[in-house]
Amino acid sequence: MRKFKVKKIIFIIIACSAVIYALKAYRENILLNKIIERLTADSRVAEALVTAVKFDPETGKNYTTIKFLEYDTRGAPLRPKYFTFSENIIQFQAMVIRFDDFYVKKGDSLKGKSAYIFMKAFALTDKGAEVFQINRKNEVPSGYRVEGFRSAFERKLWRKFWDYALNAKSAKQAGIKNAQIEAPGTKFVPGVLYTVKIEHDGGLRIDSQQLSPILNGENL
Repeated sequence: MRKFKVKKIIFIIIACSAVIYALKAYRENILLNKIIERLTADSRVAEALVTAVKFDPETGKNYTTIKFLEYDTRGAPLRPKYFTFSENIIQFQAMVIRFDDFYVKKGDSLKGKSAYIFMKAFALTDKGAEVFQINRKNEVPSGYRVEGFRSAFERKLWRKFWDYALNAKSAKQAGIKNAQIEAPGTKFVPGVLYTVKIEHDGGLRIDSQQLSPILNGENL
């Protein structure tokens, strides 16, 4: 009788542990899915334009200031960032994650499109590079926070996400074809709107178009 009670207690402990582990795994899976969903290619776009070009007589250089604006998955703008460079050929460094062609062709809701995270804006100079940070590795990128989760827990999941993306073995298990750093750039001049886009099965590109003449001379 005593042995039966001991076995029963052990069984209950094991069952409870299994339930707790399953709930934890389920919770992590929910957050990882939300993270991937928020990284879908057509839901994150960025725009940039030149807000000022000023000549510095001491250095003999023109300094170009750009406004960099990202949009969240609902199309709402995030807080804009302003960067000033002594050069006007400016690049945006990003981690680009491509999923297996199977998911792209299938149009998978989570893995059917490439994903990306902006990391830096920079301009190469004769002395090296002028660099501004946008997002840091292992941190929760701007605009990607999931409501209802503890910040420490979410940071842990993002570290796991970075490991998945950068570790070939883990990436393959997660259906990731490859992950690499890309840095498209172009010459920035006033009067032009620059839009950073990503193709569903490809990488980043920068499109440009002239601003409407109606905006000339206006300080909006």
